[in-house]
Amino acid sequence: MTMSYGRTPSQTIGPFFHRALVRNGGNDLTARGAAGVQIVIEGRVIDGDGLPVADAMVEIWQANAAGRYDHPEDRQDKRLDPNFHGFGRTATDAEGYFRFRTVKPGPVRETGDFTQAPHINVSIFARGLLNRLVTRIYFPDEPLNATDPVLSAVPGPRRPTLIARRVGEELANRFSFDVILQGGAETVFLDL
Repeated sequence: MTMSYGRTPSQTIGPFFHRALVRNGGNDLTARGAAGVQIVIEGRVIDGDGLPVADAMVEIWQANAAGRYDHPEDRQDKRLDPNFHGFGRTATDAEGYFRFRTVKPGPVRETGDFTQAPHINVSIFARGLLNRLVTRIYFPDEPLNATDPVLSAVPGPRRPTLIARRVGEELANRFSFDVILQGGAETVFLDL
């Protein structure tokens, strides 16, 4: 008699996100009236074969429009927005698409003499991954991109994988950002 034991949680971090971890409204960070310029970030999670990842979970964590995180360790002398907490989570659909409505984050001042360009931290969880993948979304035409310490550490030809693309001139507050898990156009992932 052959017995099959199936997968254990330590073998993969998915594919239960759609049922257990994603709540309705987790992709709209502006729902409570957050201050700042509202933007939409949309994109796809794509595997190494160019196919959509239909059962991934995408999380974002970001500073508010003033450049301050809603976190006790962020002690910058900047205003904290009581209507914006900076965290969102959503699942990809059958075609690998995800979408967030949020505010454009402000620059984040770090200890020392540098400021991080406006960015959104992104985590990807998916079937077959033993650990989450972490990346960042930067915005096009940001002067601080040239001196951002994280973006500057990425080799020049790979930096475009971290910069969102503006979608249509009439929709200046809508951006596209695809997460490509493997291959020649693979998104740069950060080793935390």
